[in-house]
Amino acid sequence: MATQKKSILAKFYLVGAIMTIFLVILILRVFNLQYVHGDEYNKLSTKGTVKEFTISANKGNVYAADGNLLATSVSKYTIRMDLMVVEKDVFEQNIVALSKALSDMLGNVPDYYERRLRNAKKAKKRYFFIAKNIGYIDFLRMKQFPIFKLGVYKGGFIAEHKTVRVHPIGKIAERTIGYDDSSGGAGIEGAFASYMKGADGLRWKQKIAKNQWKPINDANEKEPIDGHDIITTIDVNIQDVTHHALLRQLEFFEADHGCAVVMETATGEIKAIANLGRTSKGKYYEKRNYAVWESHEPGSTFKLASLMAAMDDKVIDTSTVVDTEKGKIFLHGSKVEDSKKGGYGEISAARAFEVSSNVGIVKLMRAHYDHQPQKFINKLADYGFTKPIGFSIKGEGRPIIPTPKDKGWNKISLEWMSWGYGVSVTPMQTLMFYNAVANNGVMVKPRFIKELRKQEKSEKIFETEVVNAKIASDETLKKIKKVLENVVVKGTAMNIYSPNFSMAGKTGTAKKYLPTYINEQGETIKGHYSTKHYTASFAGFFPADTPKYSCIVVIHDPKKEKGYYGAVVAAPVFKEIAQKIYTTTPIDNQYVDDKVQFTAIDDAFLDYNNQLIKTHTEIPNVEGMSGMDALSLLENIGLKVKISGNGNVKSQSLKKGEKLIKGATIILKLS
Repeated sequence: MATQKKSILAKFYLVGAIMTIFLVILILRVFNLQYVHGDEYNKLSTKGTVKEFTISANKGNVYAADGNLLATSVSKYTIRMDLMVVEKDVFEQNIVALSKALSDMLGNVPDYYERRLRNAKKAKKRYFFIAKNIGYIDFLRMKQFPIFKLGVYKGGFIAEHKTVRVHPIGKIAERTIGYDDSSGGAGIEGAFASYMKGADGLRWKQKIAKNQWKPINDANEKEPIDGHDIITTIDVNIQDVTHHALLRQLEFFEADHGCAVVMETATGEIKAIANLGRTSKGKYYEKRNYAVWESHEPGSTFKLASLMAAMDDKVIDTSTVVDTEKGKIFLHGSKVEDSKKGGYGEISAARAFEVSSNVGIVKLMRAHYDHQPQKFINKLADYGFTKPIGFSIKGEGRPIIPTPKDKGWNKISLEWMSWGYGVSVTPMQTLMFYNAVANNGVMVKPRFIKELRKQEKSEKIFETEVVNAKIASDETLKKIKKVLENVVVKGTAMNIYSPNFSMAGKTGTAKKYLPTYINEQGETIKGHYSTKHYTASFAGFFPADTPKYSCIVVIHDPKKEKGYYGAVVAAPVFKEIAQKIYTTTPIDNQYVDDKVQFTAIDDAFLDYNNQLIKTHTEIPNVEGMSGMDALSLLENIGLKVKISGNGNVKSQSLKKGEKLIKGATIILKLS
């Protein structure tokens, strides 16, 4: 019996020893797990169930010069609900009130939301969709709804935040304002992306189902810091005028695309920039920043560089006589021709420019620069045509100015350059040049940015940047400005003349060069200048005597049947812009308000414009029109005009409806 008892005790002690050893091992194991490898195993336990999410910071805002908001980031929320965490009694007590609140905000009847929520509760939904694209104010309201106000863990309220970029003024200047997203960057936003970005925040979320996550708590672990703001030079009112003036003309002429830019003469500030391209459905939107990007042959607006270079080199003066012959000459087998049949005969250099005589300009430049073309090209460098302007905005077009060292240089390269062919420049380069003339020879860099602002405090102010302190002598500039004014008073742009305010500028009409291509019949068509595709332009400034603004309008591929000359297609846009700015903006500390007269001017001009674009086979009725408008119209359809008196047309020698004979003389009596 004693032996048996000892055996039992031995077994008991053995079991106790084993259990003690096991307990010690267990304690050591727990200690090892908790304190030695605790962090490692903790990470493994949460891996795949808890994740750090980025909260994107709001990009800085883009403002107009007058404080109007051009681009901003707004918060949008998608609201979902975890119905598993809501207690049954809480749900039943508040479901009617919650449904009513949702109905008031989102629409639909309360029963609709109550039915959906009850079904979701029954189905144990943990990620039930409520609404999307909820604004910040509505989000704050929704957080206080019955049940939702209990938060994530008791009320099941799940809010997913995202930021959306919006343009409060719509599509106007959209391409210049630009963007910076997954597709890349463009415009102001692309150029200053790093400055505007801000610092992202962080939030922890827990996985509740496949691809479904909810915040662990209601507070962000790290709040995002919004980006910095940009103040542009854009004036919203001038931008609106410019955009719609360009749009109306593009639509009327069914043009492919075009641009219009308004620049403040003294500062170089871009007050408006419109870039519109045509879709396959005939609608227009900001497809590309044509004013900055598109380098093209400018045509006759480039003649200003030719005339000014020759005058500043003192090889010609405005009074220098040039024989335009019969409006047609041949140089090494290539034809140079004026738009007026029969030419202008012997005229002054100033008049050759005013009527845009291709023959006249070419002969002047050939006589004085054919043996020294580089001298002319050096002038073009002074005028800002030989290299890009250097915008912060991406995608600036590169100019092409050939030199005698180039492989493609030939015997007529200089002559073709003199009237805007064989060269390629951007609208912004042309505008910068014309603006320098208006600014008494001081060439300033066009700029879009006034200020960088960091959290309501100015960080950097952009000052006017002078590119060339003097592009020509005062004597030359004085004469050039007068010639540019005369283009509007009695030259190719006479159709936009107004006795109420002065304008100066130059028309441009350029045939488009079509590269070699294969047609539908499989034939190879060599590269050539088209007689169907044109670029119409006008560059100038206003008021002519004390320029406040410069402006350029370029329109590509207007429908030829409706018109294609710069005077008909582009110049009216310039006039509308200038006229509306003049009547609504203080110039030289004087406020002009003549809205009644302005409307009358508009109506008169539209009547004139409609007459001009017609294909005339009969004598038109010009009685009642201004003498200048009548003269321009009749000369453009091939008549010789004699005028007596001043004012509007009282009578015309060739009556309305008579057969039109090109070259016939018509006498106008004005009163």
